Amino acid sequence: MDRITEISRSGCNKGVPVPRKILDSIQALGPHFARAAGDGHHIEMGPGPGLEVEWQAAGLELPDIGAMRRYRLDRILDQLDQHGCDGVILLDPMNIRYATDSTNMQIWVMHNPSRYAWVGADGSVIAWEFYECDFLSGHNPMVDEVRPAIGLNYFLAGPRHDEKARRWADEMVGVITEHCGPGARIAVDQCPHLCYRYLEEAGITIGSGQEVMELARAIKGPDEIRAMRCAVHACQSTMAEMREAIEPGMTEREVWAMLHSGNIRRAGEWIETQILASGPRTNPWMQEASSRIIEPGDLLAYDTDLVGAYGMMVDVSRTWRVGDGTPTPLQQSVFDLAVEQMHRNSELLAPGRSFRELTFKAWSPPLGEYRHYCVLFHGVGQCDEYPEIVFPEHWDATGFDGELRPGMVLTTEAYVGRRDGVGEGVKLEDQFLITETGCEGLSTYPLDL
Repeated sequence: MDRITEISRSGCNKGVPVPRKILDSIQALGPHFARAAGDGHHIEMGPGPGLEVEWQAAGLELPDIGAMRRYRLDRILDQLDQHGCDGVILLDPMNIRYATDSTNMQIWVMHNPSRYAWVGADGSVIAWEFYECDFLSGHNPMVDEVRPAIGLNYFLAGPRHDEKARRWADEMVGVITEHCGPGARIAVDQCPHLCYRYLEEAGITIGSGQEVMELARAIKGPDEIRAMRCAVHACQSTMAEMREAIEPGMTEREVWAMLHSGNIRRAGEWIETQILASGPRTNPWMQEASSRIIEPGDLLAYDTDLVGAYGMMVDVSRTWRVGDGTPTPLQQSVFDLAVEQMHRNSELLAPGRSFRELTFKAWSPPLGEYRHYCVLFHGVGQCDEYPEIVFPEHWDATGFDGELRPGMVLTTEAYVGRRDGVGEGVKLEDQFLITETGCEGLSTYPLDL
């Protein structure tokens, strides 16, 4: 047991006690699992000394992961209090990561609900893990207990899905009874409909877990910002490699593969989309990387949409001209309009600014002449997050108000492509931190064609 305790206190948690229940569950799995939970855990190992030295040489401070975990738990508890909830049940892997700082097959579990977590208003944190994966949450002393998860979708449960939903609800009711008592109001972010039904049949009042978690995640702490700065540096280093390597004759997928490779090499995790297009495929926007061969003089536009180092998202878009020569007048004109939109709208970002103001004060090229992106601004943290700031013509149907606060991170979006389909389109996007006095650009890669 002493060896397990020592391993589980490695890295950023050295000297921090690990809950007894986690130690017991890891010991039951054997010594190899104990090593995997501590010194061999990928989050505990961190980005690695090579990257850390590179970031420090760039003047960046590394995040205190322990402090970041405590901050995030405090944010959840504060939102539970504000929403009058006694706890929250989490199945969204982004929310699980925020609450427990643990990952496991993140993309796979987005469509196969087989790990989940509980955070109680009393500060209790329980993680349910996939088969024999208890050790994947064993690195974090903020997690009190790890239990085996019940697979809830039809793939994992088959015709026994009703039975498994009842077992899941029975166990959750036990946790709620222990930590909250009778008459509890519990937020749930997402789960199969049978799970909701059985919780309600047990007398549990259900609240919106996505609302709780999106609002918790909206205000970044100092160490989250430090982590994001490192992720941005890693992303921009990869972008520089891409720009240097791009040549006519490559396919769009070959270029896109460079972004994936650089992200993973620099401690990134995945990319959420495949939005990269060249030449005539840049207008209309939102086309995914294809087998098209890039020709000399083409515009190449892309959106990084990547979950990078420390699990922080970097959402930056650039458009480049491929090959020698100078841009055509049409290429330059749409590019200049996109740059103008970026500059004018980023100047609106300041604490206290309302979402409504952002919608109606933002500038864009004439909408009758040019296509535009689906939103003007949106939040970003572990992924695209609250809030979404829409165009004025969408306000009545989908807009909502709120206020920018220090610690929020937003991206400013611009897409410009002629509506008549003549010529190419330009996509640009940058990431900004809302400060006490205004905003700070986190992404700094040059805006040039």
